[in-house]
This record gives sequence, structure tokens and C-alpha cells, in this order.
Amino acid sequence: MARRTRNSRAWHFVLSGVHRDADVRAVALTSGTRGWAYDSDGQHSDSDSEPEFSSLSPSIPSAIPVTGESYCNCESQNETPYCSSLHTIHRVKDCQCGEEDEYFDWVWDDMNKSTATLLNCDNRKVNFHMEYSCGTAAIRGNKELAEGQHFWEIKMTSPVYGTDMMVGIGTSDVNLDKYRHTFCSLLGKDEDSWGLSYTGLLHHKGDKINFSTKFGQGSIIGVHLDTWHGTLTFFKNRKCIGVAATRLQNKKFYPMVCSTAAKSSMKVIRSCVSHTSLQYLCCYRLRQLLPDYVDTLEVLPVPPGLKQVLHNKLGWVLSMNCGTLKLPSSPSSGSDSDSSCSSDAEACQRKRCRRT
Repeated sequence: MARRTRNSRAWHFVLSGVHRDADVRAVALTSGTRGWAYDSDGQHSDSDSEPEFSSLSPSIPSAIPVTGESYCNCESQNETPYCSSLHTIHRVKDCQCGEEDEYFDWVWDDMNKSTATLLNCDNRKVNFHMEYSCGTAAIRGNKELAEGQHFWEIKMTSPVYGTDMMVGIGTSDVNLDKYRHTFCSLLGKDEDSWGLSYTGLLHHKGDKINFSTKFGQGSIIGVHLDTWHGTLTFFKNRKCIGVAATRLQNKKFYPMVCSTAAKSSMKVIRSCVSHTSLQYLCCYRLRQLLPDYVDTLEVLPVPPGLKQVLHNKLGWVLSMNCGTLKLPSSPSSGSDSDSSCSSDAEACQRKRCRRT
């Protein structure tokens, strides 16, 4: 009997895994099992087999890329660049919508990343699992997020699918290569990180809550870390989703992303920092008072020179749709809405501003 080549045996293993994942996902969708879902500690290599909370059933990871959540209306973002063949993911022309910034406070760190990553675009774009995926890859920014106001945006530049693709933050204690042979939601798996999954789930300490709707290729996920008030806020397509965490003062974080999907990629299109000053607080409040304008500077009756100064220093504050932030209190508090939160949370935010 002719002996099969090593490559043939390897593809047989991969294909059997794909079929096994599909069977498990079908069981998960029909069983309606109740209860929280936790990833294993690495003893097996697919968290898709975990039971999901029944109310979160739309957020079960999928092998089919998510569509319909793009920031823009580019044709390449609206079409599904996915082929049923295991080997083929069609490449589309990169969309440049939303990429107006030229200066970046930080980029991805080539020295602190998983082995299954590759950087390009001046280290702003990270590519995961260039050929095939056998686990979870992650990377962090090359600059620690010190005191002040930090805002950055991550654009999904590839099909979004699989066990998880996440955007978030973490401390230097997060081991980015720990789960390179395990499919899991790496960010938020421990107490040192928080992660927003493309499925809409927010992860921290191994727990997960329903926080937003799904995001897909072309989506822009914004993150605002306010070290003064100790809050972490997420945005989707430049609209506020809500506050994901509080009491983060006196902690040292890095921006992080992770992915289990083969040939997936994300790109930093904005990374800004500013001091927590009266100027910042005034701009932030102006943005809240004028939420219907794309850019608050367009309607402010100030001299052109001052407009240019504000645009250069705090343009990101005056252009983000912050609305009235919602503080996390329960799994239901993270709905993907731009409406206001409770009056108590709003009063609390006003008190914080007065103290500063």
C-alpha cells in the first residue's frame, strides 16, 4: 500500500477538524443549553464547543464572515469575500475610508506579539495566521498608555469570522503567545485584560456579557481609555457603544488585539493621546451638547486659528459621537445603542467633571 505523504496527512487532520467544528456548532445552535460559557485552560483546541447562554445565541462564533457592519458603503466591504473552499479567501482592494490621520502616537510592537503575526504599513497593520490557523495570535502596542486621555481606532481589514477576533486592552502580564495552539477568546480570559469580541460579547476575568451587535469587515472599533476617571469606553463606526469598565486608575495598560481566523488582519487608523485638562473637558462637553454634527468644529463660532489648534490637539474628541455614556452594571447594560443612559449615571459623570 502506498504511503500517504506528510502533507496529505496534515490536510486530512485539518479537514477533519473543520467537519468536527461544524458538527459541534450545529449541536450548539439546536440544543439551547443555558448557562455561562467558559474557555478551557488549553487542554483542547476549540472553544466553539462550549455551551452559550441562550439569550446570547446570535453571538455564537461562525465560520461564515460577518457582513453588514462596515463603516462605509464601499462595494468591497458590502460583498462577502469568502469562498466555501478551505483554501480560498478572495482578496479585495483595501478600503481607505476613515483613514484621515497622518500622525500616530503608537503602532504595533514587533517585539511583543505572537509568532503567527506579520506587520506591514509601517507596523500599523497586523496580519494573523498567514497560511492557516492552529490557535490564537495576539499583539500589543509599542507604547504603554500612561496618564491622560487615550483614543485609538482599529479597522477590520479582512473577513471577520471564527472562534474570535477581539479588540481591547491588557497589562504587560498578558502572555500573548500562551494560546498559540488553542482557539479561544484571549483578551478578557484573565483579570489583566478586557476584550470586545466581534460577536458582540465583552470579556473579562473569563466572564462575558452581551455588549453590542456584531462587527465585520470594514468596521471601525474605537477605544477610549480615560485614566483620570478610570473608564474604558468602546465605539463602533464612530458611535458610542458604552462604558466597558471603570476604576482603572493607577494601572498600566497596552492596546491589544487578537484573532483565531486564518488570513485575517486589522489596522490602526488612529492613535491619539492628550492630557486631562480643562481644555479637554470643555471640548468633550461641547461634543456632548452637539451630537448631531459630524465635527463640532464646523459649527463653533471661534477664529480660524483657534479652530486649527483645536483640530490638531483635540480633533478626535470633537469628532467622536460620545453621546451620554452608559456605565456597566449588568449583562443587559451593554446594548448597542447611542441613546442616553440612566439619570444617575449622567449625574455621576457631571460630578466627576466638576471635581476636575
